[in-house]
Amino acid sequence: MPFETNVFINCPFDDDFAPLLQAILFCVITMGFEPRLATERSESGETRLDKIRELIEISKYSIHDLSRCQARRKGEMFRLNMPFELGIDWGCRQFAGGEATAKRILILEEKPYRFQAALSDISGCDIETHGGQYDKAMTKVRNWLRHQTGVDAAGPQRMIGDYVTFQEWDYERKLAQGYSEDDIRAYPTFERLEAIKLWVSLGKPL
Repeated sequence: MPFETNVFINCPFDDDFAPLLQAILFCVITMGFEPRLATERSESGETRLDKIRELIEISKYSIHDLSRCQARRKGEMFRLNMPFELGIDWGCRQFAGGEATAKRILILEEKPYRFQAALSDISGCDIETHGGQYDKAMTKVRNWLRHQTGVDAAGPQRMIGDYVTFQEWDYERKLAQGYSEDDIRAYPTFERLEAIKLWVSLGKPL
């Protein structure tokens, strides 16, 4: 996919964040863009950092969610991967030259102002918050992509409704394919990504 339509997504990949990630993927795909994630391919001879660097380089747009910068439980370490990848992306835009100077970045957080304690250097940047709610995350991404690209897009409420329609369609499809309820609840994100693309290619069936 070309630089102009690639969207690098840097976010938590845990089960709690999966509903937000899957909603963001739906938004990106249905708006005509290609999401790029570090988990999209597995190659034993390739380091994760090299893969991330490549995906950042080939993506004009990037979404960085910093919702896991704070530990949730006593003794748990907060995660630095997301702000680290944001730093790589910012550096690419500043120093790589060429088409990289046109890169655009969206920073998301679950709660307002919390990032300032962990990453005060980005104080003054526009940070969008979603409260851990998938529909708000989808709306923030939709509005940002619409503003940055001018691409025609359904309104936020219509897009959320389409996502519900897709989920119902995919649920019935998976049951027919022999998936159990537990299988569907544990549905891997990469399979959800494939299903979204299939749904769009079939004309968004009801």
